[in-house]
Amino acid sequence: QEHIVESGGGLAQPGGSLTLSCVASGFDFSLAPMSWYRQAPGKERILIASITSTFGNTYYHDSVKGRFTISRDNTRNMVTLQMNSLKPEDTAVYYCKGIWRQNTYWGQGTQFTVST
Repeated sequence: QEHIVESGGGLAQPGGSLTLSCVASGFDFSLAPMSWYRQAPGKERILIASITSTFGNTYYHDSVKGRFTISRDNTRNMVTLQMNSLKPEDTAVYYCKGIWRQNTYWGQGTQFTVST
């Protein structure tokens, strides 16, 4: 059965750094484009970063460009989101998504708060 689990959320200070991780199982991770979304309180879920399966091409939302880095390790079925120069507006629930054989799989989300 397909499964995605995020980890690494919590609390960070403005200007700090944090890494989120996402581990997938039950499908061929190496062939699956992966992405991170976030949903802030009262707002829609938005795509903030993605990485392709074969060549590892990346995309970033303007709000995180230059601060966040998405990467993947196909040997560990893992995708990570390195977040630097954190801002209070980065506070949200972060979701990992994988697409495989035209099916979409979501993790349960991990809460991340940037606050003093």
